[in-house]
Amino acid sequence: MSTDPGGILPAVILAGGRGTRMGGADKAFLRLAGRPMIAHLIDRLGRQCAPLAINAGGEAGRFAFTGLPVLSDSVAGQPGPLAGILAAMDWAAALGAGCVVTAAVDTPFLPADLADRLRRAAGPSGLAIAASPDDTGRMRRHPTFGLWPVRLRGPLRAALNAGERKVMLWAEAQGRRSRSLAPRPSIRSSTSTRPRILPRQNGLAPGFEDGLDRWSPRPRASDQPSPAGPSPRRMK
Repeated sequence: MSTDPGGILPAVILAGGRGTRMGGADKAFLRLAGRPMIAHLIDRLGRQCAPLAINAGGEAGRFAFTGLPVLSDSVAGQPGPLAGILAAMDWAAALGAGCVVTAAVDTPFLPADLADRLRRAAGPSGLAIAASPDDTGRMRRHPTFGLWPVRLRGPLRAALNAGERKVMLWAEAQGRRSRSLAPRPSIRSSTSTRPRILPRQNGLAPGFEDGLDRWSPRPRASDQPSPAGPSPRRMK
């Protein structure tokens, strides 16, 4: 597990999105292989960082089963993920940490070494944001997946109060650096829409390669053809 100079590297799961691409569903609780999506992310992120917390609005009690603290935004009006990042910074600073990792709740199979890669990528500002290639090879940045120095929480609070809502615009002004996750596919590719999750949940666990975020299932034994039968079709 990575640690910062303060001895810990905390992480916050950003679960405050409205789930518009999933029909307004609360993404944290969509079922994957019989478990809430957030439970998968806690398992994977918890191997890299500690302690963990959740940033979300609404009733905090719905996350009680995780045993994690729930952080609300300190800026009113649902200002988006930038406010969640500020909440993460404030929480980490109270713990005595020098920085904090954030990850979006709808990526339960994020890279197993995300935190280490972000740490290695951080420039003089100490800030780094994940990036990965899309299907065309073009690098795409993922601004909710980042390493955030807590000393920047003052400038971030001021920017939010001034109306800033774009994570990348603010990060660019702080001198951020992107960390490529190549050759892995896009960190956001697996759970962007609800139909892509639900029909496959029963076979989900054996269908993911470790560290990948894209659906790439291996055929189960029950899918194998008889000796005289045709080859099985692989799901794309």
